Amino acid sequence: MTQPTAENVGLLLRDARAEKGWTQGQLAAELGTSQSAVARMEQGKQNLSLKMIERLEAIFGRSIVKVGKPQMTHLRVEGGRTLAGAVDVNSSKNAGVALLCASLINRGTTTLRRLARIEEVNRIVEVLTSIGVECTWLNGNDLRIRRPEALDLASMDVDAARRTRSVIMLLGPLLDEASEYKLPYAGGCDLGTRTVEPHMQALRQFGLSVEATSGFYVVQAPPEDDRDRSFVLTERGDTVTENAIMAAAHRRGTTVIRNASPNYMVQDLCFYLQGLGVEIEGVGTTTLRITGRPGIDVDIEYFPSEDPIEAMSLITAGIVTNSEVTIRRVPIEFMEIELATLEQMGQQLDVSGEYFARNGRTRLVDVTTKPSTLRAPEDKIHPMPFPGLNIDNLPFFAVIAGNAEGQTMIHDWVYENRAIYLTELNRLGAQVQLLDPHRIYVNGPTKWRAAEIGCPPALRPAACLLLAMLAARGTSELRNIYVIERGYEDLAERLNTIGAKIEYFQD
Repeated sequence: MTQPTAENVGLLLRDARAEKGWTQGQLAAELGTSQSAVARMEQGKQNLSLKMIERLEAIFGRSIVKVGKPQMTHLRVEGGRTLAGAVDVNSSKNAGVALLCASLINRGTTTLRRLARIEEVNRIVEVLTSIGVECTWLNGNDLRIRRPEALDLASMDVDAARRTRSVIMLLGPLLDEASEYKLPYAGGCDLGTRTVEPHMQALRQFGLSVEATSGFYVVQAPPEDDRDRSFVLTERGDTVTENAIMAAAHRRGTTVIRNASPNYMVQDLCFYLQGLGVEIEGVGTTTLRITGRPGIDVDIEYFPSEDPIEAMSLITAGIVTNSEVTIRRVPIEFMEIELATLEQMGQQLDVSGEYFARNGRTRLVDVTTKPSTLRAPEDKIHPMPFPGLNIDNLPFFAVIAGNAEGQTMIHDWVYENRAIYLTELNRLGAQVQLLDPHRIYVNGPTKWRAAEIGCPPALRPAACLLLAMLAARGTSELRNIYVIERGYEDLAERLNTIGAKIEYFQD
């Protein structure tokens, strides 16, 4: 950035701040920097990274730099550093997208506090905005949502919808919004064949008719009724359960859902709906009893709880670098199997006493990793529905097993392709042997080495590569990190606060 350009950016920044009515100190607090740094930015005397520019644009809701912005962002990692300090777990990505979809049930104002500012959230916000919902970022991470009386479903942003799998979760809240409408096919991570049939089976219980056509689902609304219904989900999926819950929440009558997921994002959704006045019994169990409430019009403020997958990511960073790091605000109810497995492998962990999340319901702890000598577990590591080991936390054990003495089998029975992506760890020195599309052997310990790698098209394997790079002496490059930014807010910058050395760059 040349000096004249920096000065122009500074003027735009100053004008945007003035329009918002903020002082330099308020903007500094929002950015987590000093007032003097903001003053230097506005004077054109502070170098601005692309990440900082994007953050400023998100805060002010306007363009700061209009030209010359590269399309792909990469990370450069100086590995082999010991980490130290403490870092907080952010709010849940999966809960956030469910709550955004559920906000359509409410005719009043929903304010989601401390919402994760990630690409998956951005895509859903774009979809909601395109159909007429007023979405306003009040400050860094608080989002106010007001829906119109009638949604303009014909104007839905198809491109944004197709870049996220979460769009399928609009079927439940939009159950009888219009007599007929189209919804684009869901996208998201490339994890092999992932049928949406369990969603359809659940929503057919309410009379919804969905026909798949070229690139779209054509949805026919069910006739209005007030009857009670009871059904079993053929798949105990998180998003399937959420779709069924949202459909039941605004339909008359009582719905009993059996084989429901009791996972963290489902509980957050239930807590929010209870705040809207929906009666839900059995939260945290596999049987839910929901008494619907049509015509909901409530002003509500809700705090999504912390993300156990991000917690596992940060814990892995401490383990793979053999560091003492404290990860604060860990949702322990959804991490107990993971921590027990780590302790069986010889990992020393200090766990604090419990305290409540801001939603007043979820139990949190602080977890400190200690330098440890790891050994491979005697049994394979595999996921199970909650309260088992979370499927999204499974990939991190491939990185951790790389530091352990012996051979570890990891069995990802849910997704066809994700185990294959974990073989990319071999480029950093790991010894990962692919047995079939679902199983790998990891042989350790690993002498991690630096490498340049392109992100695989799946969020958690991509994050695993970044975490392994922290342990690899030398300079690594992880290219095209959009998939990571779908699920993490400023992961690299937050790792830097505990001693990592990671920088963003473009070609």
